[in-house]
This record gives sequence, structure tokens and C-alpha cells, in this order.
Amino acid sequence: MSAYRGVRIVDFSQGVAGPMAAMLLGDLEAEVVKVEPPGGDRMAGHPGYLAWNRNKQVVTLDLETGEGLAAAKRLAAGADVALFDAAPGRLEALGLDGPTLTAAHPHLVHAWMPPYGTTGAWSDLPAHHSLLAGLTGVAFRQGAWSDAPVHLVIPICWYAQAVLGAGAIGAALFERSRSGRGQALTVSGLHGSAQAAPPALVLSEPPLPRGTPPGANPRYRLYQGSDGEWFFLGTLFTGFYRKAFEVLGLEDAFEALEADMLAARDLLEGMFLTRTRDEWLEALRANDVPCAPVGSREAWFAGAAVAEGGLRIVLPHPELGEVAMPGPPVKFSATPASVRALPQTVAEPPAWPGRSVGPARAGPAGGPLAGVKVLNLGTVIAGAYAGTILAQLGADVIKIEPREADMFRSDGSQFLAYNRGTRGLGLDLKRPEGRDLFLELARGADVVIDNYRLGVRGRLGIDFAALKAVNPRLISCSINAYGETGARAALPGFDPLLQAEGGMMAAQGGDGDPILHTIAVNDIATAATVASAVVAALNARERTGEGQEVLTSLMAQSLLFQSGELVTYDGRPPNDLGGVDCPGVSALHRYYACADGWIGLVAETAAEAQAVGRVLGVEIGEAPLAEPRDGALAERIAAALADWIRAEALASLRSAGVAAAPVLRGGEALEDDFLAQNRFVEGWDHPRLGPMVTATGYTEFSRTPGGFRRPTPDLGQHSAEVLADYGIAPERIAALIAAGAVF
Repeated sequence: MSAYRGVRIVDFSQGVAGPMAAMLLGDLEAEVVKVEPPGGDRMAGHPGYLAWNRNKQVVTLDLETGEGLAAAKRLAAGADVALFDAAPGRLEALGLDGPTLTAAHPHLVHAWMPPYGTTGAWSDLPAHHSLLAGLTGVAFRQGAWSDAPVHLVIPICWYAQAVLGAGAIGAALFERSRSGRGQALTVSGLHGSAQAAPPALVLSEPPLPRGTPPGANPRYRLYQGSDGEWFFLGTLFTGFYRKAFEVLGLEDAFEALEADMLAARDLLEGMFLTRTRDEWLEALRANDVPCAPVGSREAWFAGAAVAEGGLRIVLPHPELGEVAMPGPPVKFSATPASVRALPQTVAEPPAWPGRSVGPARAGPAGGPLAGVKVLNLGTVIAGAYAGTILAQLGADVIKIEPREADMFRSDGSQFLAYNRGTRGLGLDLKRPEGRDLFLELARGADVVIDNYRLGVRGRLGIDFAALKAVNPRLISCSINAYGETGARAALPGFDPLLQAEGGMMAAQGGDGDPILHTIAVNDIATAATVASAVVAALNARERTGEGQEVLTSLMAQSLLFQSGELVTYDGRPPNDLGGVDCPGVSALHRYYACADGWIGLVAETAAEAQAVGRVLGVEIGEAPLAEPRDGALAERIAAALADWIRAEALASLRSAGVAAAPVLRGGEALEDDFLAQNRFVEGWDHPRLGPMVTATGYTEFSRTPGGFRRPTPDLGQHSAEVLADYGIAPERIAALIAAGAVF
């Protein structure tokens, strides 16, 4: 039995985010019925449709007719979850909005996942990831050689929105199991963007530099071998960087080059050009230096590492033959996920009986996870950030660090954003007293999270067997780079290594050099996936009374966040590829500079293309939709827009029926009126560092609002407070501190 068996979901969404959220719940045995309009899902022709809608029954209903709308409302009445992605105002017009449906059906979880925001000027735009990335500052965050926005060939923000949506729906179902009532929730494209690329600024410090396509830091950068092949050197931490210098025979120069990053970059570039890529990889790996070759996503998906991880699923299709796709990204020891079928078209929707509703019960005050206790040993981004996502859902998350601290710890805005909302406990697990104390804390906790290398949990005496022995209800979620099995399982790993070998860098680079995603794609994906998986395991525990072990990896997310791009079958259409400072997909789907700023422009039909020509006074040509992003038509449009004021260009294009939106720089995104209307960011004060701006949150709930209740903790800031809350006597706390086990 999986976590959501028996849960009924009616999915009215289209495209990527909503269907993929329902997919993740369907993998855990929720019964999902997808309702499509007579013309079908807007992305039905995309290969990813087969993955995002697996394990679903698909039925066609015309909500513009009384009969179709009535059938939709009957489905919602019998469902546990109704999922929508319509633009603001549309659901209200149909009587399918959250307040209306949850008032009529108190058991219902109403999930709204619009592609942009919930209100304001740009919320009614047709769904295009390039416009979302432009609106939220993401396009200007990607490293580039020029001062221009970059189009991302992977819809990272929508993938993030999908995983957040699955977790939020699960959190609402968990809360319903305690209160007896559903509620409305919203996870918008803006939430997905905020989680994928956290907007963050310490107001007393300048913003971080943008970076360059190969990476700005010599220890964390793309390099080329003598054969022209590329690899990524992932020595983010000093110990690994020293090991790389040992391989290069440069131990004596380490300290001097640490102080001169440009000199280090130039020297390393020259050194690595003296031997082939594979020769360097062999030498570096032999000295435990994290590194990885740049390869294609197709080779990665077909390769041994993915197969050994059990992450490639093959299903039969009546017309396409065998279809391969990434499998579920998380392994649950007691309630496993599974892919059982491709989307199945049915003639009629099921006749679900209505859900009975008992008396409402009082639950813990706060977000939907209020009262859930999480001990988070996770560090850097993937593990630490998972705790922050759970904290904004209402969980009490304790960030546990050794005396040397999380290696990513700093006073920088990114660390503060990735660790907000938690409390800090300083604990030395290598001391027997520290280990015993941790197991005692685990006895009173619900969840433990870690991202140790394979075998470390066992050496510390806190693996799942040890945790289960003290608390059979405990959920232990562990993350590593390459999974728990296979030849790579014990290797160290960082996000860019999976970007490199997983094909993300090559895809963004296109026919040119590979490009490092400035967004830590696999890290942020893992954080969201872990949070969603923990919520699923909490739901499973409500049914079984037992905890379980939950395992995932950066490798699994390298597939999940390319799930649409990796669906494979004979005759599959090619994926879009990027290029150096890639502006977009085509001449009519790309970013352009105006006199005072940038815009994103998307014209999908011949009529829209002609409208662009009329507004801008340019010759469109006979086949404008096929014009490349850097061809003659793009040059004519760029020349025309260069003289326009951005606001005037946007007003004229939109009045002509063309999708267009501003492309904001990071600073603009923190002050933009549209984003402010949608509560994209909020200001708060760090007790030591002063005023900050970070994301408001990643979900909105109508009845159990979450959000961040605490600033980012300093190292060990709440040690005595946390131990007291877990029932440790004051005199024992003092003794533990005196012994150095707690600080």
C-alpha cells in the first residue's frame, strides 16, 4: 500500500506543473482522473505529457456546456482533491473556485496552481516558462557573458512548482486527517520560481555577482581537456580543492592561489589542457576529488548509473511502441511508489460517491504541519533547504550542526534563505554523549533528515535501524548523490556534477560550450522532493502507525527535473537546445531589449505573428513561426524594439493579442508592483545582520496559513531552548554543554 491509496484526485490542469504534481501523487497510488477540454491538454503533443499524466484516467469534458460543468462538479463532490491551473477569475465564473467548492464540500482539498500569480497585470498571460522566468528575475540570474537575460531550456520553475504542489496537497491531506476538514491552497508559478531561485538580499550588503557560463569560482567550474572534452571540477569545499591541487602537483602554490582566484582560474585552465578529459577524471577520482564529465541527457538516461538506481521505466504504448521515462524519484521502504500505466483515455468519468464528513476536530494551531517535529542534519542546499520548506508548512525544524558548522554556513543571503524558519542546535554526534542525546531526541521526533555520504550514518550509529529501535514511528529521510546502490553510491557529489553528466549543461549550451546553470537545479529539486516525500510518509504513517526509511538522490532529481525532456520512444521530436547567452527558442519566442529594459515575447500563431509585424512595423515574412532566434526576423524585431519604451511596447503588443511581459533584473524583482501584489517577497529583520528580503513562502493555505515564523538561526543559537522543549532537564543540559557534546 502506498501513501495516497484511496485518495481521489480530479485534475483539471494542463501543461507541466499541475499534471506533474498529480503524477507524483498518482505514483503513490492516488486515483487520478484528468479532465481535459475538447481540444485536449495544451501540451498533449509534448513527449512529457506521457510522463506527467501516467497512472491517470483521462476524460474529456466541455466546461462551457451545462452538462460538462455539471459532470465536473460531480467529480469534485466525490474527490478528495480538485486541482486547477486556470487564470484568475476563470474558476469563479464557473463556480469551481476554492471558497465555493470547499464551502459546498468541507472534506475537499482545492489546489490552485496558476502559471504566474493570483492577481495583477500579468496573471492572465498564456503559460510560457520564459515569461515566468523573465517576470521573476530568473532569466537575469543565469550566468552570461553579456548583460542580457538568458532563456532556460529546462522549465525549472514549473518543475519546482509541481513538486511544491504535490507536497502542499499532501500537507493539506495530512492536516485533514487531524481536523476532518479540507481547505483551499495555492501554489503558483511565482511560488515555484521563488523556491527554485530564492530571491534574497541582505540590505546592508551588495547583491551577489551574476556569474559566467562556465562558473565564476575556479574551484567550482567547467574545464576543458586536451581533447576538447569538458568536465566539471566540483571542489566547493577547501578539503576537496586541496586534493585537486595534490593531483596537479601544486600543493606548494595552494595558499597563494587561494588568495587570487583569477590567477588560479588561468593556471587550472592551462594545466587541464595538457591531458585528455578522461585522464584527468581518472586521476582526480583516484584522490577522491568530486568531478564529472559533461555528457548528453540521452546517454545519461540510457547509462548504467540510472539503470542501477532503478530510475528508468519502460511501458508499452499502442502506437509509439516502448516508451521510456524516469521512474519515481523517491524510494519508500514501506509504502513504495510505482508507475503502473501510461495515461488511459476513458469515455465517461467515474461515478465517485460523495465523501461523508464527520464533526470537525481541533488540530494544532499553525500551518498544516503544525506539531510535526523534524531533526535536520542536512547541510549545504539540498538537505538544509528541505527543512526550510517543511518549516514554512508549519513543522518545528531543528537545524543540527557540529562545532565546525554546516560547510555552507555564511552571513550571505543565500544561506540565510535556504535555512530560514528553523531553530539551531549545536551537537557533536562523534561524542558518545552527543550520539546518545540525538537518539533520545529522535524518540520524541517525527522526522530525521540527512544528506551524509553513504556509510556515514552507520558509522555515527544513527542509521535507520538505530532510529527505528528507539522510535518505530520515526521517518528517516536520507539523501546522497548517486543513490544507495551501484558503483557510484559512495562517491561525493555536488549539484553541478549531476548537471554535467545528467545533460543539463550540454542542453543549455546547445552547439556551443556547456553552460553551468546558476540555479542549483538538482539541489533545489532535491530539497522540494524531500519535503514532499516526508509529507507523503507522514500521510502513510497516519494509516499504518509505522515510520519508514525514505531515500532519494541528486541523481534522481537530474531525471525528475528533465522528465519531459527524457521521455524516449522511436521518432520522438527533438528537445529545444540553448546556446551562448541564449535569448529564446525562435524569433517569435525570445527576449528583446527595449530602450529602457527587456521584454519577453511569445507569438504562437500566424495571426499573432502578423500582429507583431503590425505593432512594430516590421516585415514578418512567409513562415515567421519557423524563423530562428538569431536570424533576419529576430534582427528586424530587435532593431524595432530598441527604440521603444518598455511599458509602451508591452501595452501595444498585449492590446494586439500578443503574449509579452517585462524581463526584470534581480533588483527590479524585489520592488516590482506585480510581484508585490502577489507577495513574492517580504522584508524581515535578522537579529544580528539587520534588514533582509527573502521569499514570503512557497504555498498559501486558506484555513491553516503557514509561512516563516523565525529568522535563520546562528550556529547553535537555540541549543538550550530546543533541549528543554524535548524534555531534557536543565542540569543535564548544563552538563552536556560542559562536556562539549552540546554547544
